[in-house]
Amino acid sequence: MSAYRRIHVPGGTYFFTVCLADRASDLLLREVSALRRAVRFTMAERPFQIDAFVVLPDHLHTVWTLPCGDADFSVRWGAIKSRFTREVRRVGFNPTLPQSPSKRRKGEAGIWQRRFWEHFIRDEADFAAHVGYCHWNPVKHGFVERPQEWPHSSVHRAIRRGEFVAEGG
Repeated sequence: MSAYRRIHVPGGTYFFTVCLADRASDLLLREVSALRRAVRFTMAERPFQIDAFVVLPDHLHTVWTLPCGDADFSVRWGAIKSRFTREVRRVGFNPTLPQSPSKRRKGEAGIWQRRFWEHFIRDEADFAAHVGYCHWNPVKHGFVERPQEWPHSSVHRAIRRGEFVAEGG
């Protein structure tokens, strides 16, 4: 069994990549409203700040800052994944994904990859690089030519705040 070591810094800022189990799926875009609700309800229970967020068909990237004295991002991700899964199952989504015996034993739906990628943000340059990664990821994947063309991104908020200069506009 692999030993996963995560850095837990109370009040820290983190970059995350969270993926669906089926990397060919477009479920996150089809059910983006359910994802937004799952994030919003989780934030109400366990506050955190979203510094950047982008939703793509089969994965998402985000930068969060946790409250002072709190480093528990794993519980938040568990809640978001669980809420999203319950909601999409309630509206009839039934994945036809192969489930491992351990996922079946734990009652997991198999929608999400079990783990997620996390990176502790070290300084302002690291922060800017990861926020930029979120904003430019739809371009990288060939979905759009300019970040502001992607509707499921915090780049629009950054443009309104003057934190991102929209290309061609």
